[in-house]
Amino acid sequence: MRFVGTALVLLLAACASASTAGLPDPEPMGSLAQVMRGILFPNSNILFDVQSIDPANPPPAAAGGGATANFSGIYSGWQMVENAAIALGESANLIVIPGRRCENGRDVPLSEPNWAQFTQQLKDAADVALVAARASDQAAASDATNDIAEACYVCHEVYRDLEPRCTP
Repeated sequence: MRFVGTALVLLLAACASASTAGLPDPEPMGSLAQVMRGILFPNSNILFDVQSIDPANPPPAAAGGGATANFSGIYSGWQMVENAAIALGESANLIVIPGRRCENGRDVPLSEPNWAQFTQQLKDAADVALVAARASDQAAASDATNDIAEACYVCHEVYRDLEPRCTP
């Protein structure tokens, strides 16, 4: 029996290491500003909307033609809030991919200790929002936006608002 257990552990370890073997390292497609504008900004605004709009009562789908109207109501309500929290949390992984550059062409300051701290703060805030969204708890989701705003503020205070950007 011990042999079977050992063999199973070794098989699982081999499968786990083989699952990433041969995959290329991730390469950034866009700048930090593009990730912020394309993922973080719109999804954080969805979360901020929870402060005044109950996701349990989503607005009707948009009228008219085109993709925006046709697909505006597919993911709505709490599912949309949950997806937005996941997008913020996953963005914390995206902004630490080596090779990503700031809008001014400088490398994202991955080696700065506060960059890792700020990135973790974003992920933690997204986790709080995700728990609230999964519980369909508007008050908790609204409170989570304070953590999100704080995570954005502390990083922007150091890296975005001063020139040259991406330098502490």
